[in-house]
Amino acid sequence: MAAFGRRNGLTMATQLMKTITGSSNSRSLCGIVNSEVITSHTAKWMQDTSKKSPMELINEVPPIKVDNRIVACEGDNNPALGHPIEFICLDKEEPAVCKYCGLRYVQDHHH
Repeated sequence: MAAFGRRNGLTMATQLMKTITGSSNSRSLCGIVNSEVITSHTAKWMQDTSKKSPMELINEVPPIKVDNRIVACEGDNNPALGHPIEFICLDKEEPAVCKYCGLRYVQDHHH
């Protein structure tokens, strides 16, 4: 009985995909959001030049000085607002950048 239900569900899913995309190929689902939609959304967002982009805002934050060689970046003190922990090595002279939030860290040498 369960096999019949799965086959029936698969048939329904295949029919739905054909209706949406004109094809039963699941790879064609990526065409639902085409480049025109993405381009127009980006253009609309970039129209307001009075607002700074997220990258401009994060670049205004000065590099965070830490004493250790390794720093754990969580993006925010509140775990609900942060990102997965990224451990960043600070062996180089230039600031290291968190790949999730863009915060920069530099080791504070006390010599």
